[in-house]
Amino acid sequence: MIKRLYALAIVSLLVSIPTLAQQEGATQTSQPDSQSAAAQHGATSDPNYVIGPQDVIDVNVWKEPDISRTVPVRPDGKISLPLLNDVQAAGMTPAQLGNQITASLKKYVTNPQVTVIVTAINSQRIYVLGEVTRPGAFPLLPGTTVLRGLSSAGGFTQFAKMKGIYVLRLENGKQVKYPFNYKDVVGGKHPEQDILLKAGDTIVVP
Repeated sequence: MIKRLYALAIVSLLVSIPTLAQQEGATQTSQPDSQSAAAQHGATSDPNYVIGPQDVIDVNVWKEPDISRTVPVRPDGKISLPLLNDVQAAGMTPAQLGNQITASLKKYVTNPQVTVIVTAINSQRIYVLGEVTRPGAFPLLPGTTVLRGLSSAGGFTQFAKMKGIYVLRLENGKQVKYPFNYKDVVGGKHPEQDILLKAGDTIVVP
């Protein structure tokens, strides 16, 4: 009887081991998934990023949960916060906005400590049109080149003319066209065509 119970205990232990491994695997993969989701939303930690309308920012006031909150930047460039009402956010870096909120809160809070983080970039966008899998608007992240911009659109269709791609940019009120030969750039030729993109740029794939 004792031997039988001992054998059953061993079998139960062996059965439980894969279950524990699966649980650990699920726990380990949850972190990358959340990071991927953040990347898709265009979050940025760039201290030099300039906040714009429709961006979403997280305002954290240390030990003041009633004031801390995640808010969108309205089309007029302002955000709404308790005690302060409307605060101008567009045109500032996260650090500059944090300093402004800190100064304003000193009337109501003792030694306020404010942290501002941009959680979603909606004001800085590029556009990819034409023969791509997913045409549309995409967040402009720091360091985005034409090649990276094209990768956001999921690749080309079978009809794409990869040698005739170009970027349209508005400069001094005039539309300027920058050629981009995908096959040449990928093959190591004309790397200068893989320019850094700016907000409002449109990549056209004929």
